[in-house]
Amino acid sequence: MPEQRSKLSRLLFGLLAYSSLAIGLIAIVVPGLPTTEFILLAAWAATRSSPRLSAWLENHRLFGPMLFNWRNGKVIARKAKVSATLSMLICAGIMLTLLEHHWTMLAAIGGMLLGNLWIWSRPETPALNS
Repeated sequence: MPEQRSKLSRLLFGLLAYSSLAIGLIAIVVPGLPTTEFILLAAWAATRSSPRLSAWLENHRLFGPMLFNWRNGKVIARKAKVSATLSMLICAGIMLTLLEHHWTMLAAIGGMLLGNLWIWSRPETPALNS
């Protein structure tokens, strides 16, 4: 029974890893959709399901440094912070322009604001260990 559970968990973690990676890749070109969170989720799930995918993410020219920074002090580079902020502003602007101002749209913009505040609360460089 434990072997079946192990195979099932690897399969589920693999599905999570690949679907998160797919969403993260789409998020690169879709304003308002966060890239970083999906890549971090993909990397986390890949470590539990696919050593090959995990190694690919770790060695990727864009994702590798992001993962390294996150694992070494929960660091988010300033460039990523600015990119996320601009993306959220563009998305909020489009929503405010094209959609009716229902509470759901305002809640989405509030969520982007809270996410942005959290992103800017993260360090930009690893802490120096004494």
